[in-house]
Amino acid sequence: MIACVDEAAFYLLPGVVRTYAPCGETPLLKVLLTRKHLSVMSGVTTAGGIATLMRRRSLTGRDSALFLQHLAQYLCRKLLVICDRLNIHRAEEVKTLLSCGWEGLIHIEEFPAYAPDLNPDEGVWQHLKHVELGNLCCTDLDHLEAELTLAIRRMRRKPDLIQSFFAGAGLDL
Repeated sequence: MIACVDEAAFYLLPGVVRTYAPCGETPLLKVLLTRKHLSVMSGVTTAGGIATLMRRRSLTGRDSALFLQHLAQYLCRKLLVICDRLNIHRAEEVKTLLSCGWEGLIHIEEFPAYAPDLNPDEGVWQHLKHVELGNLCCTDLDHLEAELTLAIRRMRRKPDLIQSFFAGAGLDL
């Protein structure tokens, strides 16, 4: 099975999108200015599945190794993982995981450099930030985590939406 992996950050600042308002009344979003964020890694499959890992700090090579292990166990089959060239995907922890018996289940390939438009996971982030969570003003990280978890659950129930991200990236798999 093929899985595309990517990571993104979700900040407390809302993704501002166009909305309806009464004529002459510009909608205002009141938010706290902060750099607090959630780091999320996801893997999408050609069958329309999605698995995620969420942290309240920046992701590390250990997180990447744990996520790959989780992804292989979650899908219960051999995986071809295609990811970007971020250092955490090539970290020692990932190499150690593969050398400890997981190389038979997980094979990692990289997208070409500077080609984010080929990664279907970019469509996942776009949809989450600008459709599911568009104009959402969260009060703290707990609120953001709860809303993001609900949005991911809604997306899991729409495998055809996830498969459309592969078509949007021009990948005919």
